[in-house]
Amino acid sequence: MLELIQITNDPAFARRCDALGGFRLWVDLERLGKAERQAGRNTFISAHSVEDVASIKQVLRNSPLMVRLNPMHESTAAEVEATLARGADQLMLPMFMQAGELRDFCGIVAGRVPVVALLETGSALECLDEWIATPGLAEVFVGLNDLHLSLGHRFMFQPLALGLVDRVAAAARRQGLRFGFGGIARLDEGMLPGRDVLAEHLRLGSGSVILSRTFHRGDESAAFESEVAKLRQAEHELAGRTREQVLRDQERITAVIDRIAAGAGPAA
Repeated sequence: MLELIQITNDPAFARRCDALGGFRLWVDLERLGKAERQAGRNTFISAHSVEDVASIKQVLRNSPLMVRLNPMHESTAAEVEATLARGADQLMLPMFMQAGELRDFCGIVAGRVPVVALLETGSALECLDEWIATPGLAEVFVGLNDLHLSLGHRFMFQPLALGLVDRVAAAARRQGLRFGFGGIARLDEGMLPGRDVLAEHLRLGSGSVILSRTFHRGDESAAFESEVAKLRQAEHELAGRTREQVLRDQERITAVIDRIAAGAGPAA
């Protein structure tokens, strides 16, 4: 079952996710350079604080809690200690460029919790083979939004259509690491519909995906739970495809991504 990652600092909503099972909760502390990097784009920059780590951890019974820290900087060690003291189960390093940054981060964590490498730069993709076997690394997650910007692509899912995500998945598999990528909208929503994104996760053997902001719309009804149930049903159905059906879906989805990219205007 694909693990669903939900970004939130709302304990009540975190409790709802936790009750469903198959979730990972995410507190996001990344700030450094993010506003400048994503200026003018409709992207998420959280207002989470280190105290949110403890408040979310307190309500979880079934789900691990992951915390995304800032990219490596002079206060990384202090950030690691602060989040571990408040109960983080996993730590994520974003925006690294070189293998040495990830090695240093894993050295600071020193095996106390699993480390998740967020691959979202062209430089990190280029030196993938240099860091994929880093001791302490447990998972590679491909952040398609920043990665496609780094590569000069026109549409977020182009790295998927071009086989770049396949390459990362294969490298993670060889090392016995967990692997995930991107975000997913509700099944029939999004420029690339959630159902197609889900199909590609299953093709690649992905273990995790982030639920997009549009998946949960802030209401207190049971709509969120209903949409999760629909996603799980679709996951079950897609898992039953033959190899030929999987390949046909891949060809169709690649063509959809190519068409979207062709009409998306000049590269940013």
